[in-house]
Amino acid sequence: MERAALSQLVRATGCAEERDGCVFLCDPRWGASERAAATAAQQAGRGRAGAPPAEGWLCLPTGGTSGGVRFARHDERTLTAAVVGFCAHFGLARVNAVDVLPPHHVSGLMARVRCAATGGAHVAWEWKELAAGRWPERPGGGWVISLVPTQLQRLVAVPAAVDWLRGFEVILVGGGPVWPELADAAARARLPVALSYGLTETAAMVTALRPEEFLAGGRSSGGALPHARVTLTAEGGVQVAGESVFRGYYPDVSSSRELATEDLGTLDAQGRLHVLGRRDAVIITGGKKVFPAEVEAALRASGEFEDVAVVGVPDADWGQVVVACYPAGGRAPDEARTAAALAGLAAYKRPKRWVAVADWPRNAQGKLNRAALPAGLPPPVKG
Repeated sequence: MERAALSQLVRATGCAEERDGCVFLCDPRWGASERAAATAAQQAGRGRAGAPPAEGWLCLPTGGTSGGVRFARHDERTLTAAVVGFCAHFGLARVNAVDVLPPHHVSGLMARVRCAATGGAHVAWEWKELAAGRWPERPGGGWVISLVPTQLQRLVAVPAAVDWLRGFEVILVGGGPVWPELADAAARARLPVALSYGLTETAAMVTALRPEEFLAGGRSSGGALPHARVTLTAEGGVQVAGESVFRGYYPDVSSSRELATEDLGTLDAQGRLHVLGRRDAVIITGGKKVFPAEVEAALRASGEFEDVAVVGVPDADWGQVVVACYPAGGRAPDEARTAAALAGLAAYKRPKRWVAVADWPRNAQGKLNRAALPAGLPPPVKG
């Protein structure tokens, strides 16, 4: 995709702000703290005004769910590499997309870029309209849609929505772990789901499980797309290399095409990625590691939680204790069913406290602000 075309597409989103020769995509619903963090990040490049930089002129926000907004530098070359790899991986010459994600989010932006670069149709649609059963028409074939797990969960529960989803070539699911119960429900419904892994820094997905692999029982995040190379460090840290890797956090510029992520994972014998979770989310209790995603999957399988998050809270005796949080307002989870779901986990992995959270911290894409949970929890009661 040529720079002029990408620049025009970005400005048409209504989320673009120009400063010092760069274009920044910003969330119009940012709160005061996030807006201040974004402004500070932009002002870090003060005094560099002039001709737009040859590389890294498009700055995409990342880290906004925790308030620590940074901007990852991209351009027409990094985004085009991601489009080429995407099309080759899924065998699509032309991408048509129904898009329910906002354009300042990398997945929402890339839906637009894929369509524009391949001459496909892009249909922007409000998630609340989709959730209410009002779905757009999709003439022709080759249609894709990107959903986060909580959105897929809502739609799978509605038979008419399932019928509509079956008309897609690919249903991309990312932005967080998909728990086994949800994956199995989508497979039983014969939905062409593609579990994926990617970051803002990599211009969205770098691995993806093809729908046929998912329907055959695969539950990994899939193998690397043609434009990317995914490896692991000795400690299990996920590393990504390739032409779609960003050019540094604004205002810095990097020539490296490699990224050491904050995620931990494993690679199976077929080279498919299994993501364990973020390095900074791992709970160390009594010297043992607990991956929140594993405990959350067990809790969701109980059928007692529509939303649940497992976090580590400081503890004088154990270093951290495992705490399960869920949105307040509904019925309390059934203790017997919850205990049965956790029975397969080692005792140290099971939550020691249960907290109903009045203000459940999710952003517009349905992504949980995990970092906000421990700070808002009441102190433990010492008996």
